[in-house]
Amino acid sequence: MIKKFFGRVFSGRMFKAVQPKIVAFKTHGVARERISSCALKTTQTLQQHHFAAFIVGGAVRDLLLGREPKDFDIATNATPEDVRRLFRRSRIIGRRFRLVHVMCGADTIEVSTFRGGDGAEDVAARVSDEHGRILRDNVFGNQEQDATRRDFSINALFYDPATQEIWDYHGGVADLKKRRLRMIGDPVQRFREDPVRMLRAVRFAASYGLEIEAGTHKPIRALADLLQNVPPSRLFDEMLKLLLSGYASECVTKLRKEGLHHGLLPLLDVILEQPLGKRFVMLALKNTDDRVRAGKPVSPAFLFASLLWHEVLAAWKIIEAKGVRGIPALYQAMEQVSEVQAEKLAIPRRFGTDMKEIWALQPRLLQRSGRRPYRLLEHPRFRAAYDFLLLRCESGEVEPAVGEWWTRFQDADETVRENLLTSDVETKPRRKRRRRKPGGGAKAENE
Repeated sequence: MIKKFFGRVFSGRMFKAVQPKIVAFKTHGVARERISSCALKTTQTLQQHHFAAFIVGGAVRDLLLGREPKDFDIATNATPEDVRRLFRRSRIIGRRFRLVHVMCGADTIEVSTFRGGDGAEDVAARVSDEHGRILRDNVFGNQEQDATRRDFSINALFYDPATQEIWDYHGGVADLKKRRLRMIGDPVQRFREDPVRMLRAVRFAASYGLEIEAGTHKPIRALADLLQNVPPSRLFDEMLKLLLSGYASECVTKLRKEGLHHGLLPLLDVILEQPLGKRFVMLALKNTDDRVRAGKPVSPAFLFASLLWHEVLAAWKIIEAKGVRGIPALYQAMEQVSEVQAEKLAIPRRFGTDMKEIWALQPRLLQRSGRRPYRLLEHPRFRAAYDFLLLRCESGEVEPAVGEWWTRFQDADETVRENLLTSDVETKPRRKRRRRKPGGGAKAENE
């Protein structure tokens, strides 16, 4: 009785009933043929078993903007156990909120049960930290509550493939038309519940050319420090989405503008204030954006190696100044930068290893005599290191002739390679040997 009483009280004060606006196909023009076959099959199966099933979130947003969604997520009133029973190739995942991955061939569809609202029973079931960040939230609800629990209005859109209608609870369709990014609910509370939403706001604004609504924008700078409480692995996932969005250069610029870069990529703001460092980083981001938009593969290791390279250079110089020789100093600098980075952004080991190999090969690319270039061509990370060198050449950090030499050398036949080694590479001056004079002194042979 007490629970039900408080549930009614809190529901009346904190959760206002919202009726959806049903947008017909003739208005929005998004045909079911644009939905992936796996997503269609999943929604149809759920609906045939008398469950509600909608395409939700980013996929609907992208379809309305004429973009091709990267993936299709589904929301339903079926529980994870219900979904699991209906699909042989599926598995339940997640701790903060349980989801089901449904597999169709190589495709994977993420199916989530409608989330609960802000009633007293729902709030009591959540686990939060002292800053208000939600740690666990396995509270199920209805479609209306699920829409209200989503972050931005443009992500609270539900598309029914059966009727080709869009259910819009919070004016997301209108916001998309106005190119506006607006938080659902109180922005301060919503950012506290999940500080990563601040990074998502930057990514959406930069990627889709949206203006962050004034009320949503106002608390971001003041709450930026809350990102320090987010697990490094989750920060890495969100930063990777941001940097591989195809609009990385715009995103990084906006991160700095909003004061959100501190702690994510240490000293990134310092790097971007140095002419050479800024040029190098922006070239790397532009290169990544061009590849993403062209549908070409992108290496996260290469990207993070580019973003952190000037920190490695700075640390390398400091260590050398202490009397440590060149290559050992470089390896110490690499370890130092990696350790500092790991405290804030948990770059997976497989990427960290590749990053270090790209950095370590840079001094070797400056050695273009003898058998060294041949051995370097056989290194599994040669191509990545070579592309990295070209960025250094383009930014003015290394003489363009070095990159041009490697471009010619790797594609040349044996005769041309031999000529490049002998004619195009400056050899070090021979050290003068001294011979003993008859009287016991020494005399240089080349005098």
